[in-house]
Amino acid sequence: QVQLVESGGGSVQAGGSLTLSCTASGYTYSAYNMAWFRQAPGKEREGVASSGRYGSISYADSVKGRFTISRDNAKNTLSLQMNSLKPEDTAIYYCARGTGFPNGASRQPTDYQFWGQGTRVTVST
Repeated sequence: QVQLVESGGGSVQAGGSLTLSCTASGYTYSAYNMAWFRQAPGKEREGVASSGRYGSISYADSVKGRFTISRDNAKNTLSLQMNSLKPEDTAIYYCARGTGFPNGASRQPTDYQFWGQGTRVTVST
């Protein structure tokens, strides 16, 4: 069965960095879009960054220039390097696997079928 396991969350001061990792299993990893989402208390789930199966990448405007998504199809892993963190980045971060459509890097939750359990990121002032 499909499994997505995140790691790397934690607490950091504003301006700091964290790297999140997601290890996938149970399917052909390279055949699907992958993405990072986040959800802060009282807010809707937000697509932070996505990595399309054919190489496209998309970022939310709020993280452009600060976050970098990368995938290793040989190791079935997805990473999110987060630099210059801000208190508003505080959330639970989720790794997600696409449904198989569309081909490009989508950040819409409805385009994702499987989700990890989430890892908490807390950024303090």
